[in-house]
Amino acid sequence: MPLNDIKIRNLKSGDRAYKVSDFEGLFILVKVSGAKSWRFKYRIDGKERLLVIGDYPAVSLAKARQARDVAKAQLADGVDPSEAKQEEKRLRLEAKGQTFEKIGAAFLAKQRKEGKSAATLSKTEYHIKLANRDFGRKPVSEITAPMILKTLRKVEAKGNYETAHRLRARIGSIFRYAVASGIAETDPTYALRDALIRPTRVHRAAIVDPKALGRLMVEIDGFDGQATTRIALKLLAILAQRPGEVRNAKWDEIDLAEAVWSIPAAKMKMRRDHNVPLPKQALKLLEHLRAMNNKGDYLFPSLRTWTRPMSENTLNAALRRMGYSGDEMTAHGFRASFSTLANESGLWNPDAIERALAHVEKNEVRRAYARGEHWEERVRLAVWWAGFLDEVRAG
Repeated sequence: MPLNDIKIRNLKSGDRAYKVSDFEGLFILVKVSGAKSWRFKYRIDGKERLLVIGDYPAVSLAKARQARDVAKAQLADGVDPSEAKQEEKRLRLEAKGQTFEKIGAAFLAKQRKEGKSAATLSKTEYHIKLANRDFGRKPVSEITAPMILKTLRKVEAKGNYETAHRLRARIGSIFRYAVASGIAETDPTYALRDALIRPTRVHRAAIVDPKALGRLMVEIDGFDGQATTRIALKLLAILAQRPGEVRNAKWDEIDLAEAVWSIPAAKMKMRRDHNVPLPKQALKLLEHLRAMNNKGDYLFPSLRTWTRPMSENTLNAALRRMGYSGDEMTAHGFRASFSTLANESGLWNPDAIERALAHVEKNEVRRAYARGEHWEERVRLAVWWAGFLDEVRAG
């Protein structure tokens, strides 16, 4: 007869383990210790097999029958229930090993193989570290949008709105990597797109008055810090490239004979190769720098080691030392100085100025028709700008 809870509770242990049947292959095994365990006996490929379902009362009679019915359905599909349970257990244990911390490390390794810039790798490491504090040891399959939001709110509570948005984006990149690798099914950060406070866009301080810019160039000439820092600031002003690109410049990218600096895509913000024409003022500085710096790959190595570039804070710190606050001028501000004054001159095609700055046209249709690099005009523009700086310095 089928079992019921009263019968099961009244089953007593004996000198030997024994079993009591329910029906359709399901039975309960009463062990010598008094423990009771559900089992399902079945046949597959002519062989008798046994599926261990679980212990009573943790697994109730109803749940045991439900498990038996699932096993019967698997048998109908030609699946061995015992093997299916072992596979499920293996996947569950594997999932526990597929933590966010491990997937994040794999994503970072992928970025290194792709040749991402040192700045990008540093930011990725920083963001992963922030996320790992809260859910690094959790399997990615168990991490939910509310968990991630809790982490983002901690960053947001400190007023770091931009960092919170970038952290959400980085976590999303790691989850999409996990999805592509078959480890996760969805990216939970997608649901958080509108959950964070939008940061107010603050433009970096820049000097756009010619006289004030001339005074700054004079101050740079008289800078009493490291000579390499002084040269870096001068090249930053003349070439109008991003501070990170100048700091990370290597000698094998510089062709003094052809007067061209070729920056590889991996170092560029927009991930496109970028060539920078070198006017005579820049060439003179580079020749002087080469005579000073004949070791290592970097134009501007760290003071501590030749194998790394100067710190990202060095150039801004030099401006502060000269008396320019962050509200007056930043290392990145030289680009705005160039863009503003070159456009105001009315001498140059705005597209040539944008390409000089390595900006990418956002309008896809217009970009398709503006594939030219405006190279010849950019060479003339570079000569004009270097001469303009000389003029305002002299003035």
